[in-house]
Amino acid sequence: MQHWQKHLDKLAHIDLLLLDVDGVMTDGRIIYDADGREIKAFHVRDGLGIRLLMQAGIKVGVVTGRRSEALMHRCRDLGIGMIHAGVSDKAALLDRIADQAGVAAENIAFAGDDLVDLPLMRRIGLSIAVADAHEIVRSQADLITTSPGGAGAVREICEALLKSRGRWESMLKEF
Repeated sequence: MQHWQKHLDKLAHIDLLLLDVDGVMTDGRIIYDADGREIKAFHVRDGLGIRLLMQAGIKVGVVTGRRSEALMHRCRDLGIGMIHAGVSDKAALLDRIADQAGVAAENIAFAGDDLVDLPLMRRIGLSIAVADAHEIVRSQADLITTSPGGAGAVREICEALLKSRGRWESMLKEF
């Protein structure tokens, strides 16, 4: 987490964290059951990180190219109401998302993993790539997690945001 230290000022100004799903909240694999229903695996520690972030007043949203009932279920479970699924041009949604959330683009962070995420990553205040993101995405990101997508990367981001605001230690006391 040491590489996050030099970006604490930028992190401290983030009021909205947007997340890609496949490859960020999951490991990027898409699994179908025998009936063709999509199955996704989400990391439980990522979920707690998201809940803690929202508890601290930082908004969380999802911007993804795919639609799935598994994602909708996970978002309901976590209390994420800002869900933009089936989006082909993520950057085109930025103004609408910023208006809806009441947050300026420079106070938005987005975590992505693949080429389709680059246009949005270039338009927000803090771009984050997960450790196993495409090399071009990693090369253009402000920050890169040490954990891969679906394996704690989102939790790492949440903890860094909370630490940047001095909230992490007080939240640990709840446990």
